[in-house]
This record gives sequence, C-alpha cells and structure tokens, in this order.
Amino acid sequence: QFYSELAGVTEPEKKRKIIGRLFIEAFERAVTEIGIPPSECYLLQGTLYPDVIESTSFKGPSSTIKTHHNVGGLPARMQMTLIEPLALLFKDEVRALGRELGLPHESVMRHPFPGPGLGIRIIGEATADSAETLRAADAIFIEELIATDHYDKIGQAFVVLLPGVKTVGVMGDHRTYESVAVLRAVTTTDFMTADWYDLPRDVIAKVSGRIINEVKGINRVCYDVSSKPPATIEWE
Repeated sequence: QFYSELAGVTEPEKKRKIIGRLFIEAFERAVTEIGIPPSECYLLQGTLYPDVIESTSFKGPSSTIKTHHNVGGLPARMQMTLIEPLALLFKDEVRALGRELGLPHESVMRHPFPGPGLGIRIIGEATADSAETLRAADAIFIEELIATDHYDKIGQAFVVLLPGVKTVGVMGDHRTYESVAVLRAVTTTDFMTADWYDLPRDVIAKVSGRIINEVKGINRVCYDVSSKPPATIEWE
C-alpha cells in the first residue's frame, strides 16, 4: 500500500505526508480489528526537540526546513491521543536519561531512524525494489562500522540511494549502468548542527567494495562530506 501510493511521487514533502497518513491509518486499522476504538488509544512517539524545530515555521527569518513524520507529517484528523515525552529534549539529553535509567548500551547508542523510513533515503520515487537495494547496502555499512568500532563514535550513519542517477561501470568484461549509493556519517550531540565523520580510508574502501560486489544494482559509492548547516543530516 505504501509503495502504490508513493508511485510517481518524487517531492520529499509529499512523500512525508503520504507516509505519515498511511502510518496512522495502519495503526487505526490494527486497533479497530481487535475491537478497540482509535479514539481510546494512545500513540507514543520518540519525537525530539530538533524534530519540532525543523518542522515548525516561526514568524521572522526562520522557516520550515522539513516536515518530520512525527510532527507535521501526521494527519490532522488523527483520532488517537499523541504522547511525546521527549519532545523538549535533545538527543544527548535523551541518551543521558537512558543511561540514568539503566538501559542497555546498544539501546542508548542506537542511531536515529526517520519516521518515513527508507522513503526519504531513496532520492526520487521510492519503490519496493529500491528499498530492498538500499536496505542491503545500509546493512553492510552499519555492520562494518560496528566491526571497526566506529559506530558509537558517530551520531548517525546511513546509506542514501540515488536510483535515478545511473553511472557506467565495469564488472569483469561487462559494462554496467547502475545506481549510485552515498555513505552518510556525522558527529553531533544535539542534531541541530553536525560535522561529517572522518571515516578512515580503509573502512570506506571496504564498505564500498562490499556494497558494489554484494548489492545488485549499485556500481558506484560516494562519501558525503557536508556539514549541517548548510546541509541537513538526512538528504530529504
């Protein structure tokens, strides 16, 4: 259902709105099937303060940067009651709270994942095939960051897929014409500003080699060296 409604949609804000609406519809349908009225349910979300800031348009020079799925991306007609206990905290404060509560290290240090999921890490139209390609490439990147002890030093890391950007490559004796994948890794505390992570060349080389050789449909890997600002952490 998600992919059918996203067919032909390339504008990031439209994708976020569609995913946000379908997200709520799926929840309401699920609780209705077990006999609970949506109006009697609560939706608990991990919204953080940077999400609120980026999604809110203020009077004056500030404007909406992007609509976050868990802030402005949800439909106004939603019947469930929204609970956002972390909405006034930054990520470093949430991690400090997690440590104080004795949560497992893996849970505290887990990198953020956007509400719209892979839909905003696929530049352009999101399809089931492109999502599967991106999922495989991202798994390799994260696996290598953990194996080389870089994961916990990074605020957020992920792969972006550019299915609409094809480049010529060579595999064996054959010409390829496939998509580009971009590695994104940043250091940050509050996620309001961020700097690109200086990942060692040998790690980048291994990740690139594995993605190109193991993931069908990708023949070129790039590394994003953009800071926030001017770039945002996520591409869309």
